[in-house]
Amino acid sequence: METIVLAFTILIVIAFLIFLFSTMKIVPQQHAWVVERFGRYHATLQPGLTLLLPLFDRVAYKHSLKEITLEVPSQVCITRDNTQLEVDGILYYQVTDPMRASYGSANYQVAITQLAQTTLRSVIGKLELDKTFEERDGINHSVVSAIDASAMNWGVKVLRYEIKDLTPPKEILHAMQAQITAERGKRALIAASEGRRQEQINIATGEREAAIARSEGAKQAVINQAQGEASKVLAIAEATASAIRQVAAAIEAPGGINAVQLRVAEHYVDAFGELARTNNTLIVPANFADVASLISGAMKIVTKQPNVSG
Repeated sequence: METIVLAFTILIVIAFLIFLFSTMKIVPQQHAWVVERFGRYHATLQPGLTLLLPLFDRVAYKHSLKEITLEVPSQVCITRDNTQLEVDGILYYQVTDPMRASYGSANYQVAITQLAQTTLRSVIGKLELDKTFEERDGINHSVVSAIDASAMNWGVKVLRYEIKDLTPPKEILHAMQAQITAERGKRALIAASEGRRQEQINIATGEREAAIARSEGAKQAVINQAQGEASKVLAIAEATASAIRQVAAAIEAPGGINAVQLRVAEHYVDAFGELARTNNTLIVPANFADVASLISGAMKIVTKQPNVSG
């Protein structure tokens, strides 16, 4: 009898522990659990320890509140200029309302994936092929804006969308490669012509500057020569003026006029002597026989003292 009582007690304890553990729920950080009571939404459990009523409450949905990456499958899109592009991408979203995420859509991941694909086809259909490669940021923004408005009803916030690959047909790829090669060849030719043009400009500029330098040198040489001649003439003039001043000062000294008269007479006589040596015809004065008269005639050249001021 005691064995039966002991066994019954152990069963009650085990049942109580099972009941206790079934009522205790530990929600991890950055998670949210949706609880239903009698099949209806009851509460959203936040991270931590929570007690539930067994047989009445059950955890119906578990959501992660972290940022989630969702790969959008590859699809074929047609551009405005009727070119097929194979496009795939990655969608980043986050659950913001666990209750709506549980009951707003049967599968919100499939819903936002399908919406991303349809929006992407619509956006690319408005662009030409070349613009699709240039406007990737604009395409991503348009997709996010279109999805986010609908995803709010599903309790999901679409954070961003990124295009992974834009793959045109092989024929288009070959044509684009040929265009790029031609464009690079064109830029190479332009660069070479610009180099030759710059070379000719540099040569012409150098020759012009050399000619200017030579002309400036010649001009400076003429100026220097003229200045030298002017300095020479000025020096001669100053020397002559100085000599004249010295002669004038000597004349004004006592006996100076007599010395001048004597010097003039000597030059007068020497002049006639020079004429006798250098000419075939001898020129003599009429009173040559009288030497005293000759000298007296020479002395008459200077008859009075000149008025010389120092």
